[in-house]
Amino acid sequence: MTPAARVQGAIDLLDAILAATKRGGASADRVASEWFKARRYAGSGDRRAIRELAWRAIRASGEPPPSGRAAMLLVAKADEQLATLFDGSNHAPGPMVEGEDMAKAGIAPAWLIGALKASGIPGAEFAALLDRAPLDLRANRLKTTREALLEALPAPGEPIAAAEGLRFPAGTPAETWPQFAEGLFEVQDGGSQLACAALRVQPGEAVVDLCAGAGGKTLALAAALDNRGTLLACDTDRARLQRLPPRAARAGAMVETRLLDPGKEAELLSDWSERADAVLVDAPCSGTGTWRRNPETRWRLQPADIKRHAALQNRLLDIAAALVRPGGRIGYAVCSLLDAEGADQAAAFLARHPGWRAADVNAGAGRPRGTGVRLTPFHDGTDGFFFTVLQRL
Repeated sequence: MTPAARVQGAIDLLDAILAATKRGGASADRVASEWFKARRYAGSGDRRAIRELAWRAIRASGEPPPSGRAAMLLVAKADEQLATLFDGSNHAPGPMVEGEDMAKAGIAPAWLIGALKASGIPGAEFAALLDRAPLDLRANRLKTTREALLEALPAPGEPIAAAEGLRFPAGTPAETWPQFAEGLFEVQDGGSQLACAALRVQPGEAVVDLCAGAGGKTLALAAALDNRGTLLACDTDRARLQRLPPRAARAGAMVETRLLDPGKEAELLSDWSERADAVLVDAPCSGTGTWRRNPETRWRLQPADIKRHAALQNRLLDIAAALVRPGGRIGYAVCSLLDAEGADQAAAFLARHPGWRAADVNAGAGRPRGTGVRLTPFHDGTDGFFFTVLQRL
């Protein structure tokens, strides 16, 4: 494909992503995967170039753009070489027309900017929310150590604040390395690793991962248990939970899974009433801390979504509380920078449950926020997270 045809390809891909965003459809990554499957003529270099152009436009457009062309025009405005490719030649985008729609530059929709500022995120941090994320690995303690893994890997990595974490440049093909197939490491953001570590799981404990998903944090908990104890991974999403057993087998982790029906979680976990030493609530949230990886998600959010997530988080914390034995604890984590989903949720839980207190969280990174710790891309180089530990008296 010619450079100009790649630009038009990026415009077409952006239109597909925008359509999915408006109807609440698949993620940009999934849309791109399907889009390229239907265009086998695009070689690997073409696909890489088209994707890079499209994601540049997504990151540049604060508000949802009116079209893929409008988003790409915004990028071209600051890139003279790219602008010359709007020449109307074969398979190229048509020439620019004075006054035509152009996307608005920015970090996020105005209401989200206001919500971030109200949650104590200063403007100096905004640009980092859309940087490309590095690749973080977690050495699997069931099979190796961070030091041994660093020696074995085919590329050099940097140790990070998480005790088993290593960092590599964005785009590092770690999942193609033989050490991944051997289960020596998992791909996991450093912030996610720190959130798991804050729960301080010990061998011999009974632990529940209430919102396990595909099991990234579950496997970190299994490693902390050293396969000596009981670990139950739950979720209401069958497709995601089914991905956990093969991952656990590769990691050598002992994990029991349980599919829950939405609205009936407490009933289906009645056999765990006051039994757990620790429960991790990695709650569904707005994902405002993950824009580096999923920049289009900021176009999907509405104020009502934050309220809906907060109501679910509230309910999940109450379900978790019923599972914890006296002296046990809940680890609450969200990949959100909004207080409504983080510090405010922890405070509301403690107000509802007088027999609980906030435990000390010595994360080794981040800054205090309410009863917990908040990590940000700008300050900590991780995804944005809030996490806290709540202990039953």
